[in-house]
Amino acid sequence: MKYRKLGRTGLEVSAICLGCMSYGEPDRGGHPWSLDEEASRPFIERALEKGINFFDTANVYSLGSSEEIVGRALNDMVNRDEIVLATKVHGPMREGPNSAGLSRKAIMTEVDGSLRRLGTDYIDLYQIHRWDRRTPIEETLEALHDVVKSGKVRYIGASSMWAWQFTKALYTADLRGWTRFVSMQNHYNLLNREEEREMLPLCADQGIGVIPWSPLARGRLTRDPEEATERSRSDEFGRRLYDVEGSDRAVIDRVAEIARQRDVPRAQVALAWLLSKKVVTAPIVGATKLHHIDDAVAAVDLELSDEEVKSLEEPYVPHQVAGFA
Repeated sequence: MKYRKLGRTGLEVSAICLGCMSYGEPDRGGHPWSLDEEASRPFIERALEKGINFFDTANVYSLGSSEEIVGRALNDMVNRDEIVLATKVHGPMREGPNSAGLSRKAIMTEVDGSLRRLGTDYIDLYQIHRWDRRTPIEETLEALHDVVKSGKVRYIGASSMWAWQFTKALYTADLRGWTRFVSMQNHYNLLNREEEREMLPLCADQGIGVIPWSPLARGRLTRDPEEATERSRSDEFGRRLYDVEGSDRAVIDRVAEIARQRDVPRAQVALAWLLSKKVVTAPIVGATKLHHIDDAVAAVDLELSDEEVKSLEEPYVPHQVAGFA
């Protein structure tokens, strides 16, 4: 495994982050394809064996049970200070007002909830899951600054939003002397490269670590468009992200072609392309089969030629930005 600094921080993370949305009780939170605790633990163990030290979850994943499962497994398997544990705040965790968003009240409530479920006294990377249009960014940033200064959080990060919004947040934090975002978790893969227009240049300029979600396009870059999985059949959000029957097919075909030439799984090619981008720190890879972790780790050492990168990128056509909601 290779390790990289997260943005301009001194924090070292593995070049692959294990995304933990797939680990959670399937009857909680509308993820019927997720794995329960017994089924989840081998994946966390395999990730640790492969040198992955970076784990990402969220309070809303399976309504908190992802944090519970991941927290218990990591506490049983590894010294807490040897891993980088990330979670997120924004989505609704219960009924009623103040149950979601990025108000001071919501952040103070949810950080304690995440700490309790994860079974830890600090979170390494606490991320805002989305932009909250109903709350002044000053209120959000000051609350995040306070949870850092309290010792509950080490670093803060952001996720999918417009570049102007992220710029406003960075500027406001600098202006007020508050803790600055160190990472951007955004939607970026071979099937949706719209972040290359503004967000990625902004992150490169500002020294922000980039940790893309859905680096394999919900698995669509790993199989033929006609193939389906249990998750793809029930993942309504994922259906809105891609157009595998349209222009995406040409890109998928290029991935398959290079994978055949290289005699490696398609996942390795798609991840190696992401890892070739200097602005990318660590793709967040989900795994529901053990070989998914093996392929992700192998991709770290797979170097694509300039010609292969050009071939993968050539069929792309502009898309609507997807994943902010």
